[in-house]
Amino acid sequence: MNGAFNNLPKLGIRPAIDGRRNGVRESLEDQTMGMAKAVAELVTATLRHPTGEPVECVIADTTIGGVAEAAACAEKFARENVGVSLTVTPCWCYGSETMDMDPLVPKAVWGFNGTERPGAVYLAAVLAAHNQKGLPAFGIYGSEVQDGTDRTIPDDVRDKLLRFVRAGIAVATMRGRSYLSMGGVSMGIAGSIVDAGFFQRYFGMRTEYIDMSEFQRRLQLEIYDPVEYETALAWTLEHCKEGFDPNGDTTSDAARKRWEWETSVKMCLIARDLMVGNPRLAELGYIEESCGHHAIAAGFQGQRQWTDFMPNGDFMETMLNTSFDWNGPRQPLILATENDCLNGVGMLFGNLLTARAQIFSDVRTYWSPEAIKRVSGHTVEGAAAGGLIHLINSGATCLDGAGEMTIDNRPGIKPFWEVTEDDQRRSLEATRFCQGNHGYFRGGGWSTDFATRGGMPVTMTRLSLVAGIGPVLQIAEGETVALPDKVHDILDKRTDPTWPTTWFAPRLTGEGPFKSVYKVMAAWGANHGAISYGHIGADLIALAAMLRIPVAMHNVDEEAIFRPSTWAMFGMDPEGADFRACETFGPLYR
Repeated sequence: MNGAFNNLPKLGIRPAIDGRRNGVRESLEDQTMGMAKAVAELVTATLRHPTGEPVECVIADTTIGGVAEAAACAEKFARENVGVSLTVTPCWCYGSETMDMDPLVPKAVWGFNGTERPGAVYLAAVLAAHNQKGLPAFGIYGSEVQDGTDRTIPDDVRDKLLRFVRAGIAVATMRGRSYLSMGGVSMGIAGSIVDAGFFQRYFGMRTEYIDMSEFQRRLQLEIYDPVEYETALAWTLEHCKEGFDPNGDTTSDAARKRWEWETSVKMCLIARDLMVGNPRLAELGYIEESCGHHAIAAGFQGQRQWTDFMPNGDFMETMLNTSFDWNGPRQPLILATENDCLNGVGMLFGNLLTARAQIFSDVRTYWSPEAIKRVSGHTVEGAAAGGLIHLINSGATCLDGAGEMTIDNRPGIKPFWEVTEDDQRRSLEATRFCQGNHGYFRGGGWSTDFATRGGMPVTMTRLSLVAGIGPVLQIAEGETVALPDKVHDILDKRTDPTWPTTWFAPRLTGEGPFKSVYKVMAAWGANHGAISYGHIGADLIALAAMLRIPVAMHNVDEEAIFRPSTWAMFGMDPEGADFRACETFGPLYR
């Protein structure tokens, strides 16, 4: 298991009940506890952590009719590492006496929509208590009246429950972990200015820092598992096919290229060990190094202090972000190119919500339909009719990003536990490892090159820091597009053809920045984007609200947006209310 994912957080379920005895409470015990058990069955059967384990649920020992039972439940949750709290009830309960008061735990309340008992009344009352006490909570209430004997979970309730738990587990998983900064600021990129206060206040995370000279030390002293290194090198030389060499007369000779392969593989092992530790190092006498930095995400500065004299980090970033390697399928790590920690956080969000590998890309070029026609003679249609954004990056684009895996007869990215040998083979066959362009990388290295298959639903995100506001999130759902090979080559060769390309068509809504693809590109907050498989914008919005991060731009359907009930008190313009609510409540871990 990834060491940063030990002691996984659980969902705590609080069955609240009318505290009045003499028949009232007694008549509701089975129904109330039944709701809790039904939610637990749903969550455990449906949701998994990025490690592959099902999300576990902890139910209070008794129904909660008053403050004493609420306190007993809180004590149990603390012992059981509950990181997310859900209160369920079919009836009226005593609001401020039964509510969850932990300010750091994301919380929601499901009030049963039935006429026999006023579950909706309790829901409104307890949400008012949450609002008044400054403890935001999500309200869940079915759109259709159910009979009191109905034990099913309606689809709309199911969707909100799972969305809340997915986002809440992500919040809880980040708490207490680390972001590992491998090096410092890369080429003046603002996203690679790693702010310890930001990570602490918004995510409850530590920041760890090492100089890139630590890579040199471990390379020179051979602080890595020599047995695994031989396995990894043999696998790499067999399966990672060399591609285009752009260096002409300045190309490296065969001996130098072999050394670059060997060094790149060693860098993979070293970066992984730095992030999550490796007990084999202790066996080799390196006890301190074996512990790692408990990093749930990391970034590698690379340019230029490293890449001007050593092989670039592209192979390392690609392989660690991929859901398989020489050991077979395994949990991908989150490693950001150029130490862009803000894009690394976007990748982390996507990984925690989907348990899938993430794509890191430069948001490089907007290609209008007219420009594509002028340059290539090709007329784009369908999803690409409004133009395309060229996503391309030298480093942390995982092999999964080639789209060679198939989900529901469409290109996709699978969680690692579903990745087959054929998935691995196809991803590797679709990829070439090109000699690093010496104009960028004087020390050489191996850059990943593929073109993502079209028709894959994806969501691109960017977290930015803005003076006077703090963190702001942008979201763009859309799909990948496959261009004819000849057209792709013409467009791709106008930039760096040794890097992986994803042609991205955001879904247009006709409003704001989503009036056109050009406007999406123009409004994007930085030069990088984090791309996740699937349309997960609604989950990201719920997650951002939990963390008190406003969303400045998105193309998510209004019906799918789910935020704490308190947000409705900040005005009728949803995005403006989001900013005002986040400013009022402030960072989760002040």
